[in-house]
Amino acid sequence: MIPYGRQNITEEDIKAVATALKGDFLTQGPTILEFENVFAAYIGSKYAVAVSNGTAALHLSALALGVQDGDKVITTPLTFAASANCIRYCGGEVVFSDIDPETYLLDIDKVETLLKAAPKGTYKGIVPVDFAGRAVDLEAFRQLADEYGLWILEDSCHSPGGFFTDKSGTNQNCGNGNFAELAIFSFHPVKHIATGEGGMITTNDEKLYKKLLELRTHGITRDVSVFKNSVEFASGQPVEEHASFPGWYMEMQTLGYNYRFTDFQAALGISQLTRADEGLVKRKSIAKKYETSFADCTFIKGQSGLVSGHAYHLYVIEVEDRLGLYNYLREHKIFAQIHYIPCHLMPYYKALGWKEGDFPKVEQYYKNCISLPMYPTLSNEEQDFVIQTIKNYYA
Repeated sequence: MIPYGRQNITEEDIKAVATALKGDFLTQGPTILEFENVFAAYIGSKYAVAVSNGTAALHLSALALGVQDGDKVITTPLTFAASANCIRYCGGEVVFSDIDPETYLLDIDKVETLLKAAPKGTYKGIVPVDFAGRAVDLEAFRQLADEYGLWILEDSCHSPGGFFTDKSGTNQNCGNGNFAELAIFSFHPVKHIATGEGGMITTNDEKLYKKLLELRTHGITRDVSVFKNSVEFASGQPVEEHASFPGWYMEMQTLGYNYRFTDFQAALGISQLTRADEGLVKRKSIAKKYETSFADCTFIKGQSGLVSGHAYHLYVIEVEDRLGLYNYLREHKIFAQIHYIPCHLMPYYKALGWKEGDFPKVEQYYKNCISLPMYPTLSNEEQDFVIQTIKNYYA
């Protein structure tokens, strides 16, 4: 069986998890902060907050950015539903905008058209997605967002290690916090870094960082400097002037969630990060082979292409008779996948008023797209078999 994605767990990973399991902490221990620090250094951000999964990362980010009932936020329909759902969790209104069919990314020109057509203040933010591992040009989006007073939440689940090149010629890592207020990542098994489940939020904003830490754990804080109740109340008895708060005391100051990460997941994440660059090199090699192999195939309507800074979580091709190919590959134990059913055409969002024909580019893409096997342990022989099986079908 050849799946579209697969985790790579080594003996070193297993030893790291076993060590954590034998330690003093299974959760809320020091390994989590260690992973956060190592991940922030890898991405290039000042802060990182580990959470239970990528969806939790999106939800907490929307909360920290202050999304409220009725707030309008723009995102792409070409994404996993969580990129949009996080706005709905907070009572906000999701406004979809079409993709650029050449990049598969949110089309900035269409976003600008949306913004120009409404009074300033109509929209609160943008959630661009680094789809398949290709980095959004956040420098351009930042300029547009600043003009209209918007925040940016970058969905980087597909692109740890990815980057775009800014106008000065500098490579800007996905999630580094230089252009977006917050960015999020996922550690699902098919992603670049696997911890079973898990997610990460990165930022350069200290206030947002502290807010995220509070929201992650029930809205509870142990920061003495912000306590609202008195020392006497906390102690449960009269105390001397300038007495300290007792060691057990904490306060729930806002409605938060239990979106915590575990120490053994963090240990696995740290171990996985040591191979992150190696995995990127392999993914790019696989992409290059697909690109070369299909270059002259007339049944290919489009493909991901070779792009500097692309992290290649997915390798997508657009083909004639996608359904026939999908079934033929499965008959040969090749389990390709479809990414994604346009979010605006999910029944939930259709019930909110979206319909077929709203976004022709992404709807046309969906009719033809198929994601081929892409993961670092994919062997040359397996990839050759995938390529030849596709060619055999169209022959």
